[in-house]
Amino acid sequence: MMPQFIRRYRRDEEPVPFTLNGSPEIGRRGDTVMTAILSVSGGLRHTEFTGESRAGFCLIGACQDCLVTMPDSSRVRACTTALAPGMAFVTTGPQGLKGGCHD
Repeated sequence: MMPQFIRRYRRDEEPVPFTLNGSPEIGRRGDTVMTAILSVSGGLRHTEFTGESRAGFCLIGACQDCLVTMPDSSRVRACTTALAPGMAFVTTGPQGLKGGCHD
């Protein structure tokens, strides 16, 4: 599946490496976790209830629809968390159903 977001601006910002489902990816300085993931993926997470793909809802940190899972099983709000070098996210398999998808 194609990325949900197409980066049109800030392409020359400093690259920020992160990992999505074991694959190395690159975000940009100033990205939120949501922006970085949706720039390389068609979805942010799957719902725990139906398995449907989600890409966030309120985008201001109020609804919890953008929670994504990290390898240690903790979760972060993708829409309000700044991407930092070396962050890793698991959005596939049983662990990823708690908060993610990579289509």
